Amino acid sequence: MERISTPIIKLVFLIVFIISLSDNCFSQRNYKSNYRKKPKNSMAEGTAFVSWGYNRTAYTKSNINFVGTGYNFTLRGVKAVDRPSTKLSEYVSPDKITIPQFNFRIGYNFANYWNLSIGYDHLKYVMVHGQEYLLDGKINSGIDPNWSGSYADEIVKTNESQFHYENTNGLNYIRAEITRVRNITRNNRDNFTISTLFGASTGMILSFNDFTFGGRKDMATVSLSGVGLSAHTGLRFEFFKHFFLQSNVALGVLIQNHVKTRPIDYSAYARQRFGYIEGNLVLGALFYIRPTNGCDSCPSWN
Repeated sequence: MERISTPIIKLVFLIVFIISLSDNCFSQRNYKSNYRKKPKNSMAEGTAFVSWGYNRTAYTKSNINFVGTGYNFTLRGVKAVDRPSTKLSEYVSPDKITIPQFNFRIGYNFANYWNLSIGYDHLKYVMVHGQEYLLDGKINSGIDPNWSGSYADEIVKTNESQFHYENTNGLNYIRAEITRVRNITRNNRDNFTISTLFGASTGMILSFNDFTFGGRKDMATVSLSGVGLSAHTGLRFEFFKHFFLQSNVALGVLIQNHVKTRPIDYSAYARQRFGYIEGNLVLGALFYIRPTNGCDSCPSWN
């Protein structure tokens, strides 16, 4: 079971603490100025946010090319699924919350209606067995007890104990996103707001790969394996100006050109590309770093 929670949790709390101090500092300075401020608005320039939540993901079928000493073959039409956690404690215990498929994001509105954010989508990718795949390529004699020789799109069925490929310690999409945000409704007291978000992302993929082949199983082999491109849309429900619940849908492609499969064999790797669709639900907080005065003659603070 993966245990990467402590550094990430400390980082999250540190970021939130720094932003909170900044928000409080600016608020105190503006209070002392005796000038009337505009109401805080989540789509205005100067608004920062941080969020945490969990996801489910579906993948398209793909062709996976496996390369190593004595073999170069491709499995075509590989099906894969995610692996959500089933234990409630892993979603609520501070020392376990990074075990499930999680999302962490921090961002800033650099202009009215526009924000830039960076984040970490912790996805999981698990090969499905019992399916018919096409095997194409060459495997030298003596490498694997089941597959040996040259293959030309031969139908095979895999068995997890003999051949397996997954990224459950993380198919980690670390990405930057630019987003258009708009309030679509606000109530009179301004304590509840609904906002829409539309954005595009790109970033790198950090893989923790598990690979079983040739009578050998290696786990959590780490590599920067490729890049991703994606589009995102979301609906954000904001409460009391500072808190929100947000649902998101993402659609994109992940291109992995070099997934390291053996920890000490640099010639062993896999490569593939596939599409994905992700749905996630996150909780977050809003911070108003640069509030603006509400009168034309008042000074502005930069």
